[in-house]
Amino acid sequence: MVQPKRSAIVAAFAAVYLVWGSTYLAIRFTIETLPPLFSAGVRFFIAGLILYAFARWIKKEAAPSWVHWRSAFIIGGFLLVGGNGSVVWAERYVPSGLASLIIATTPLWMVLVQWLWAKGKRPGLAEFVGIALGFLGVWLLIAPDLVHVSSANIHLKGGLVLVLAAILWSIGSVYARRAPLPRGPLLATGMEMIGGGVLLMLLGLGQNELSGFQAAQISLKSLLSFVYLIVFGSLVGFSSYIWLLNNVGVARASTYAFVNPLVAVFLGWALAGEKLSPQIGFAAALVILAVAVITLNHRKAED
Repeated sequence: MVQPKRSAIVAAFAAVYLVWGSTYLAIRFTIETLPPLFSAGVRFFIAGLILYAFARWIKKEAAPSWVHWRSAFIIGGFLLVGGNGSVVWAERYVPSGLASLIIATTPLWMVLVQWLWAKGKRPGLAEFVGIALGFLGVWLLIAPDLVHVSSANIHLKGGLVLVLAAILWSIGSVYARRAPLPRGPLLATGMEMIGGGVLLMLLGLGQNELSGFQAAQISLKSLLSFVYLIVFGSLVGFSSYIWLLNNVGVARASTYAFVNPLVAVFLGWALAGEKLSPQIGFAAALVILAVAVITLNHRKAED
C-alpha cells in the first residue's frame, strides 16, 4: 500500500479541524437572514446531489435500491434533521461556541447508545469517568451554580435542544452501522444528505419559514456563509474525513471531536464577539477532556 504524503495528511486534518470547527459560526451567520431549517435543507440537498452524481456517474457505482433509500431517509432524519436541524434552531438562542461544546459530547452519548440500545460492549471505567466529566461540563454550561437553573449560562431551552441533537445524532450513527446501504461511502452519504435535506425543507415549510420571506432581505454575509457550508462544510470536510479514515485510521481521524470545539469557541469570540468567562473555560476543559478520554479509549478498543 502506498503511504500518503505527509502534506496530504496535514491538509486533510486542517480541513476537518478548521472547516468543521468553523461551521458553527457559519450557521449562525447564515440564519441571520435566511430561513433556518429550510436553508439547512437546501444546503444538504445540493451537497447530496453533488456527492450522488459523483459516485454514480464518475465512480460508476451501482444504482441504489428502494431499501437503500429508505435507510438513507431514516439516517438523514436522525443525523440531519434531529442533529443538525436542532443545532440550527438552537443557534438562534445559544452562541455558536457554546453550541459546539454541547454537541462535542456526542461521543459520550454514542457509547451509551451502543451499550443500552444496540446491546454493545459495556463501557469501561475510563469511559464512565469520561461520561461523568462530560455531563458535569454540560451542566456547568447550562446552570453554572449547579442549583439555580434560572441562572443558566445560556438559553435553557436552546441548551436542552442541543443535548437532544447530540443524542439523536448518536442514535442515527449507531443505526447507520447496521442499516442496509450502498457499499460506497460517498454514494451512501449523498443519499443521506438528499433524504435529510428533503425532510428539513418540508419541516421548514411546515414552520411557515417562507411566509413573508423575500430574497432581497438576504445579506451578503449570510449568502457567503451558506455557500461556505455547502462547499467546505459538507463537501470538503466530509471528503477529507473519509480520506483520513482510510489512510490514518479511526482513532486519529476521530480526534476532530475534541479539536472542533476549540476552533468554534475561538472563532465565535474573535469574529462574533461571543463572551467567554472562567466558568465557560472550565466547563469547556471538562467537555474536551471527557471527549478525549471517551474517543481514544473507545476507538482503541474497536481498532
